[in-house]
Amino acid sequence: MRRTNPPLTRHPLSWLIWAGCAAVLALTVRNPLYLTLIVLATWLVYLGVASTGLMAGSWRALLKLGLFIWLITIPFNALMIHHGRIVLFRLPAHWPLVGGPITLEAVLAGLVTGYALWSLLFIFATFNLAVDATQLLRLAPPFLYHAGVVTSIALTFIPQMLASAREIREAQRIRGHRFRGWRDSLPLVMPLLTTSFERAVQLAESMDARGFGGELTGLSPARQSRIRILMILSLFLFLVGMIVRIFWPDWALLGDLLILDAVLFMGYAFYDLGRHVRRSRYRRERWGVRDSVIAASSVAALVGVLLLRHNDPALVLYSPYTAAGLLPGFSMSLGLLLTLLSVPGWVALAEGVAQTVSAEGAER
Repeated sequence: MRRTNPPLTRHPLSWLIWAGCAAVLALTVRNPLYLTLIVLATWLVYLGVASTGLMAGSWRALLKLGLFIWLITIPFNALMIHHGRIVLFRLPAHWPLVGGPITLEAVLAGLVTGYALWSLLFIFATFNLAVDATQLLRLAPPFLYHAGVVTSIALTFIPQMLASAREIREAQRIRGHRFRGWRDSLPLVMPLLTTSFERAVQLAESMDARGFGGELTGLSPARQSRIRILMILSLFLFLVGMIVRIFWPDWALLGDLLILDAVLFMGYAFYDLGRHVRRSRYRRERWGVRDSVIAASSVAALVGVLLLRHNDPALVLYSPYTAAGLLPGFSMSLGLLLTLLSVPGWVALAEGVAQTVSAEGAER
């Protein structure tokens, strides 16, 4: 029987911090060299958690789908953007939208854009392998218990659907069915939809039976009405504040005050609503040294890159349309900061080595 290692960390908040910092950096950085460092760091973390996740194969299939989408963005950008100095070929000018010169700069821009999107998908897949949906639900504020249930179902729907597709495809092949084209996919699609929705319903029912959904207690109808009125007032103040800031710049301070009041009122309404939600906890998550290391390294990478970006905005950007050239620049200090995102992977490798040594010692 194959022995699997335990998860890297039991506290999901550290993983949430890591995924948030990595996602912000992937959205901020447009230099393909820096994006490659983010992808390599995420790949190391992915290797550390893939052996512990039961849905690793499903997320690999999703990453392959993301790779296909990435490849689509390249011709799409090249056909829609007709700027650049190096012309590869020309399409007839009278063709709508796509007519005109196809430039190397447009191809490179589409390549970088698709690369950034795929890196975000890679971060998302690694995060979902490391954290269980029920752990994320425990982090949700009490007033968001309905949204927490819906979110947990959404997070588990895609990997479970991909795993079911693989199982159904194998079962159909054993029965002699051959998938030669899209017309032969009906025996796959119908059982897949049925199985996916059945698992989603079972997940929702099991979570509700375990008390994850929570319920409102001691909240009178009059109190509920006051909370709703307060939320409506907050949204109205926020809308008025945004209108004031946009159309009357001289009264920007008044708009900021209205937005601040709206945020405070909404926060109080959420706090008052959360006090009346009863939730049961079977086991509380514990914050350990490993969680502190993961969170501190991720925040350090994000803060360091943002400070460098503030001092030199062009440092993290790459545009093949500028006169600087087609080759992106590189800063050693920024690259070293991005390598901090790989800390969870190094911790996983160290734990794996320690567990292997202890298991061999126990067998002896």
